[in-house]
Amino acid sequence: MTAPQGAGRDEPTPAAFRAATARGLQEQFPGVRVWFGEATGSWWALVPLRDGPRLLEAPTPQQLRDEIMNSRTRG
Repeated sequence: MTAPQGAGRDEPTPAAFRAATARGLQEQFPGVRVWFGEATGSWWALVPLRDGPRLLEAPTPQQLRDEIMNSRTRG
């Protein structure tokens, strides 16, 4: 038995989706390093600020984006 034609080809793997999401955030915030922590299940960002880098953690990419914006406003 075979899968229906085209099944699964249009959907990225979870790892590919996370990588694309991280790249998108890094493009939106140049100089910020973003990644998904496989062990923690959290999104992470290392944000360079004038007082030194700040490590941020959030459960979703949107919340991480908000945290990055807030840290840049404060820092």
